Amino acid sequence: MTNLVTQKAPNFTAPAVMGDNTINEEFNLMEYLNGDMGVLFFYPLDFTFVCPSEILAFQNRMAEFKERNVKVVAVSVDSAFSHIAWKNTPVNNGGLGNVQFPMVADLTKQISKDYHVLINDAVALRGTFLIDQDGIVQHQVINNLPLGRNVDEALRMVDALAFHQKNGEVCPAGWSKGKKGMVANAQGVASFLKDNAASL
Repeated sequence: MTNLVTQKAPNFTAPAVMGDNTINEEFNLMEYLNGDMGVLFFYPLDFTFVCPSEILAFQNRMAEFKERNVKVVAVSVDSAFSHIAWKNTPVNNGGLGNVQFPMVADLTKQISKDYHVLINDAVALRGTFLIDQDGIVQHQVINNLPLGRNVDEALRMVDALAFHQKNGEVCPAGWSKGKKGMVANAQGVASFLKDNAASL
């Protein structure tokens, strides 16, 4: 695995199923983000087990991502037609319903390779990448196949990055929106720990 944090997010052009179920054959990541923050997440396969729970967790929080001007994009090695079939399957039957973020078809597996999440040349691990407004990866987390990710943690990282960008302070362990940050110097550390060390 290669760390992409601090590096330019690999751009790509590939077919994607959009929120209205149309297929954009030339979906381009950076054109879609268009200077907004983005969360790009990979999942192994359509019509599987942990994957729909994760995708619906992202969908259920789309209003919160939109409030933060964050665009969400999903990627798997399935075809666009498989994505549409899964979206057209009711949730009660193991489907997704009409999720509203693009679902990219990485049939060549090149995108998964570029993000270093491809396993056994077969499917993508559960990789999540936070991309800032300049196209730089600021956070990544990669789970093995049986381990579903925490979408609230993805939102927390969005909030942490926005807080740092706005205030210049850093975000200590367990930081969440509304909590105090830390000034990144010796005095700032001492002041923060004096008040918060026992609750960390």
